[in-house]
Parts: sequence; C-alpha cells; structure tokens
Amino acid sequence: MYTMQSWTCIFLIICSMQSVYHCCDWIQHHYGHLSREYLSLLDQMGGDITKQDAPVFFPTSLYRHIDDAEVEDKVRFLKETIYQITKLFDGNMKSVTWDKKKLDDFLNILERQLENLKSCVSPAMKPERRLKRYFKKLNKNVLRKMNYSAQAWELIRKETKRHLQRLDILAAQMY
Repeated sequence: MYTMQSWTCIFLIICSMQSVYHCCDWIQHHYGHLSREYLSLLDQMGGDITKQDAPVFFPTSLYRHIDDAEVEDKVRFLKETIYQITKLFDGNMKSVTWDKKKLDDFLNILERQLENLKSCVSPAMKPERRLKRYFKKLNKNVLRKMNYSAQAWELIRKETKRHLQRLDILAAQMY
C-alpha cells in the first residue's frame, strides 16, 4: 500500500516526465525555427562579420563535454548560454551602428527562446560555472577593455553567432 508521501513522489516524477516531454517536443518543433530567425537577424543587423579574433578563446571543450551529456543537462546548457548572451547585449550599446529594428527583433526572439527554455529547466539546477566565467571574460576583455566601441560589439556579434550556431547543432543532436 502506498503512503501519501509515496503518491506525492510518484506524482512529481510523472509531472517531471511530462514537463521534459513537453520541453523536448517544443525544442524539436520550435527551437530550430526561432534559431534560424535570430541567426538571420544577427547577420542582417550589421555589415559583414569581422574577421578579427576575440581575445577570449571560444569554449570548444565545454561544447564537446555537453555533447555527451544527458538531455536535461543539454537543455540547461542551451538555456544558460542564451541567458549569458542576453546579458552581454544588456550593456552600453551607444556606439553600435547596427539596424536598431533588427537588433530589437533579434533580442526579442532570443528572449522568447530563453523563456521557453526556462520552463524546461528546474530553477534548482546550477548553471555551468565555466560557461559563466567565459562570458564574464568576454564582457571584461572585449566590451569593457575596448570601451564598448563599435569594434568591440562586432567581436561580440561574431562570438554570439558562433555560440548560436553551436547551440543549434546541440539542439538538433537531441533528436
């Protein structure tokens, strides 16, 4: 015979499974569409992507590590990376020469993607520290060190594109 505590645990497990299923279904059917939209806007909002390299190395090892992770960890990584990108774009953008409408659309779609991913991840799950540290370095060594110049923002746009393309691959590998 089940106790009230047992039924509560069973209910929570079923709800969690439904949430993961709903989330996985959403990622499978909608993530790619929004991703294509914001990647296109990222390209359209400015000129050619700079050839200059950022002074912060792209975290390839983090992506390799997450490729072998469980689906729940991958979803958390998607959410955390998009969150960190939105934080980057919350800085002093006075020197930016990009198309303002396309920039606003880009940020709105990115925010929509983030909100959907938040509903898939338990708030109790801790963010990946190395990913957070990487974005902190990107902010410090590119934006702040270059005084939020147009050149600094072009480097951020380039790095953002790399991350969003890599996240697209990660999401596609989940199915």
